[in-house]
Formats: sequence, C-alpha cells, structure tokens
Amino acid sequence: MFIKGLQDKFKVKSGLKYLKEEMEKPSSPIAREKGITSVGCIVDVDNFQNAEAFYDLIDEFSLRPNAIKIIGYKREYDKNSPYAIQIFSDKDLGWKGQIENGYVLEFLGREYDMLVNYYEEDNLMMKLLSVKTPARLKVGLGAQDPKVNDLILNTNMKDFTLFKSELKKYLKVLKEL
Repeated sequence: MFIKGLQDKFKVKSGLKYLKEEMEKPSSPIAREKGITSVGCIVDVDNFQNAEAFYDLIDEFSLRPNAIKIIGYKREYDKNSPYAIQIFSDKDLGWKGQIENGYVLEFLGREYDMLVNYYEEDNLMMKLLSVKTPARLKVGLGAQDPKVNDLILNTNMKDFTLFKSELKKYLKVLKEL
C-alpha cells in the first residue's frame, strides 16, 4: 500500500512536469478549414452532472449527429456503473503525463475543430487531456489557465444556457459559424 501511494505521488509529479513543458511549447497549428464540423468536450462530471446537454450543440450549430464527442472526468468512479458518457479518473494517470484509459485514447485519436473544456477546477487530468487533444480552437471557462484555451468565456458552470449562447455569439464573431 505504501509503495502504491509513493508510485502515485511520482506519477503526479511526472505529469505536472510534462504539463509544464507542453504549456511552454508554442501550439502547433491544426490544418483544418474554418467552420465548426467536429466538437470535443471535456466535462467535469463531479461539478456538472448534465454532460449530455452538449448534444444540444448539434442543433444549435447545425452539426451532423456524430459530430460531438464527450468525455467526462470523475474524481472516483465505479467501472461497473453505467454512465451516459465515457468517463476517466485520477486512477488513469500513467507515467510522463500519459492517460491510460481506452476512452481517452479514442478521444485523442480524433482531430476537432473545437474543443470545449467545461471545467473550473485546476485539475491535472483534465488539463493534460486538454493539452493533448488536437483541436484548432480551444474554448474554456473563466476560472481556467489562459494558456490552455484560445477563447475564454466568463460564465458560471451551472448556467449552460448562457454558456451556449455566448459561445454561439463569439463563434459568429470569429466567422466560425
């Protein structure tokens, strides 16, 4: 038990080091045309239980039904419990900032026009996934580190309707919709 705790501590330390290095690098541009056709969402399910609300963006932005991919973060979860979306947790942290979860690997296997980082907490796992996800435009909430996102909307996490309307407004200004 003691060795497991020590190992976890070193995994966190190596993850933080990897994250710091990645955030200091200039972001490599994603060669995709303007316009939103695919959206990835990283949602803090502990603080926002209605992650399925992101499927509303399909109608809002006139997207294809399979254009949105949602992955949720839960501090601790039971793998046998049914969840409406795919979940990852702190247990999935590997060495050198790797996230060892099949759902995460599937999520990272796609390229997105827009990544929505829907979390307020400064969390290593969600930041690692945000940094690793290939997306042309990254959108987040006001409480996050500005190095992670290109566009920051200063809305309350509980008010998804306001977030959705603000996002649509700014995407029109950026000529993405």
